[in-house]
Amino acid sequence: MNPVIPLANSLHRATVDALRRQAPFATMANDEVLWLVQRLSVAYYAEHAVLLEPAEVRPAALFIIKQGSVSGVAADDQAVFQLAAGEMFPLGALLAGRGVANRYIAAADTFCYLLPASDFHALLARSKEFNDFCTRRIASLLEESQRAVQSEYALALDDEQRFARPLASVVRRAPYAVRPTTPLAEALVAMEAARIGSVVVTEETDAPIGILTLKDVLTRVTLAQVPLVTPISAVMTPAPATLPDDAPVADALVLMARQGIHHLPLVHDGHLTGVVSEKDIFALRRLSVDGITSALRRTDDPARLPGLAHDIGDLAHSLLAQGMDAENLTAIISSLNDQLTERIIAFESETDRKLAGLRWCWLALGSEGRMEQTLATDQDNALIFDHADDAQREALMAFAQRVNSRLDACGFPLCRGEIMAGNPQWCLSAADWERQFAQWIDHGSPEALLHASIFFDFRPLAGDAALAIGLRTWLKHAAQKNPRFLHQMSRNALRNRPPLGVVRDFVFSDDQKHPHTIDLKMNGATPFVDAARIFALAAGSPQTNTAKRLREAAQALHIPDHELADWNRAFHFLQLLRLRHQHSQQRAGEIPDNHVDPDTLNPLDRRILKEALRQARKVQARLALDYKL
Repeated sequence: MNPVIPLANSLHRATVDALRRQAPFATMANDEVLWLVQRLSVAYYAEHAVLLEPAEVRPAALFIIKQGSVSGVAADDQAVFQLAAGEMFPLGALLAGRGVANRYIAAADTFCYLLPASDFHALLARSKEFNDFCTRRIASLLEESQRAVQSEYALALDDEQRFARPLASVVRRAPYAVRPTTPLAEALVAMEAARIGSVVVTEETDAPIGILTLKDVLTRVTLAQVPLVTPISAVMTPAPATLPDDAPVADALVLMARQGIHHLPLVHDGHLTGVVSEKDIFALRRLSVDGITSALRRTDDPARLPGLAHDIGDLAHSLLAQGMDAENLTAIISSLNDQLTERIIAFESETDRKLAGLRWCWLALGSEGRMEQTLATDQDNALIFDHADDAQREALMAFAQRVNSRLDACGFPLCRGEIMAGNPQWCLSAADWERQFAQWIDHGSPEALLHASIFFDFRPLAGDAALAIGLRTWLKHAAQKNPRFLHQMSRNALRNRPPLGVVRDFVFSDDQKHPHTIDLKMNGATPFVDAARIFALAAGSPQTNTAKRLREAAQALHIPDHELADWNRAFHFLQLLRLRHQHSQQRAGEIPDNHVDPDTLNPLDRRILKEALRQARKVQARLALDYKL
């Protein structure tokens, strides 16, 4: 029997402080954390001791690891995961009211806080943050990480002293303020008339004591059905965060990111002088999607394109700071890179008389084909055409090679594997492409499977899209008719195991050039990409984007919604981590890559990385189940 020791009152404060360093306790109210701590006990488990066994009944307590580590061991005695200090278990069993499926064994001498199951459920009802974390575990962690990212990147945006200027210089209009007794109807009418997003509530001294935004109106007034005669003080956010109007813009960015707010009252000697919004601040940026798109469309000088390619990277950094998620950010990067490529193709094709009358289509492959490009990407492209004689084929080849060369000049290096339209092997007629895909599908050799993982993600980028659409339709039927090929693709995909350790958190790359690192692309994102490709082919989906493939295949393959949501969140966290890593390398003048040392991550991101890799294992487990591997 392991000794269980109730926490003494003198330890409560120290325990609160320790828990506060971990999610979800960092965002919970003080009284909620104290309520939890008052109901905790502490248990010690020697190395190899069993904490929980598979059982029919639900566990008696929630475990929070205080010190040490715990391994989860499956029925076949294989360790499937490892939990470290700050992590909780078994959440799934407690929430579902069932027994645990795995054995939990102390991987080292371990101390755990224990919370009785009845108190666990009481805390779920008592604390929104705790409930949100337990029921939306990876989503909750990601949201906390995103707030930290915004704060981290906010100061880095201060190029050309834009964000060193005083806040008063970005205020666009006089603030609208009301007294606490003002009826809601009067305040809302005035907000609509002035077309503003917030109203500040002030005392007679003009000191801000509250704020109400349009977002607040939806949740606190409209949905709550509060009468419009109600005084604004009843629904305002009291004691709003403020800054002096002579504070630098960067201070506002950091404060907004940390507190998750979008409007900030400004004061001078305690009196309200203005309101600045997140939109006001980012209006300072000269870069925007529309701006770059317009510049690409207007330019008639190919020499300007490398500069615009650089602007795309700068815009990506700005969008990171604004909190954009990885799915949309990689789609925007890919879309702008598409337009850049289209402009290069137009420059090279419109002046080439030898291409007149030919039907051809430029194909985007790999990450570009999936609309998932990050900041470190080389070229993966191909060309499909209808019919051409030898002279026309040579003209198409010369054209493709010129495009490849211009893309290289714009920062998209030539593919080391020569998977480019300028390679005669990948500049083929529609009939030749069908024969090539048929050969890969029929043979299923390691080389064929490797090519399939790249070429099956093709999509039309420029030229006659009908050629690519016809090939996609043919391919959908050809793959579905050959389940053996999908089985071989699955077996090949499962060889790439997510780098989670049994004794330690991660298994590191043995690449001497990148010691003590994880390849976030190959060993992190790729398991999701490979599984989604196979699911899409099996379901007959024409999608090439990983998240869209998973969403479309989920219904056909009966994948539960919560599993699908966790898979996509995990995949996009890995993508976001890649983007952040690559940007930090670019700022340091280094060549960006995908190799990250987990020890350099903050504790929250390291924890999410472990969870994301666990989700990658779950995706692979589903793939193995479907194809009986």
